[in-house]
Amino acid sequence: MTCAQSDIGEDAFLGGRLRLYQPLSGHRAGHDAMLLAAATPGGPGDRIVDFGAGVGAAGLAVATRIDNIDLVLIERDETLAGLAGRNALLNRLAARVCVLDIAAEADAFAAAGLGPDSADGVLMNPPFNDAARHRPSPDQSRRAAHVADPSTLDIWTHAARRMLKSGGALSLIWRSDGLAEVLGALGRGFGGIAIRPVHPDPRRPAIRILVRAIKGSRAPLRLCPGLMLSDEMGQPDKEAQGSLAGGEALAFAPAGKGGFQ
Repeated sequence: MTCAQSDIGEDAFLGGRLRLYQPLSGHRAGHDAMLLAAATPGGPGDRIVDFGAGVGAAGLAVATRIDNIDLVLIERDETLAGLAGRNALLNRLAARVCVLDIAAEADAFAAAGLGPDSADGVLMNPPFNDAARHRPSPDQSRRAAHVADPSTLDIWTHAARRMLKSGGALSLIWRSDGLAEVLGALGRGFGGIAIRPVHPDPRRPAIRILVRAIKGSRAPLRLCPGLMLSDEMGQPDKEAQGSLAGGEALAFAPAGKGGFQ
């Protein structure tokens, strides 16, 4: 993929606190990236790795919320990786950009300083549309970002499992009708799986699932309350807007005395 300067625009996210250069055509970051960022836990000093980072939207949104993380953005497309680096500078956020294919062998990751058991958290928004059921976009970058082959999810979760420390968290977003695929891919090496369905509004089925899984955990699966993007009146939901506009973390884990955090 190549982009001339005139093919690049600037968009605002998180209520204007995050600004991103991204191509005017092809795959563009949006709500999925911001929801994924809001679903990603972490603390100061944690190494957080964004798989398939594109222009860096999700990873940089995490860094906007959590100060002083060790952020690594992995992207195989050199042009998008270049924009990710520009976006880190634009927002005065520290991030290391690695041009690397998630399907690469472990040696390639290690050569980039990303060896086994080195990350506290991994977040990812893999291509998730089934080519057999979705008409591929004629735009090459959009097609690569959206259309998966049957091995995509297994390859990405395997790479995340290898890189995460024991107890590290994997956060991902996927299409809602692919829940069985996600659970299958996480069946080896992960536990403590928590799932939040994402609905357009309370009347319609979920369109996405946000998933958090812990490497080495033996905790049971939890199906968390659904996240509504809009309420019954079509107005933006308060929790969703807190994440999309305010950059607030989404609740996943039960807190004490029946609460939810």
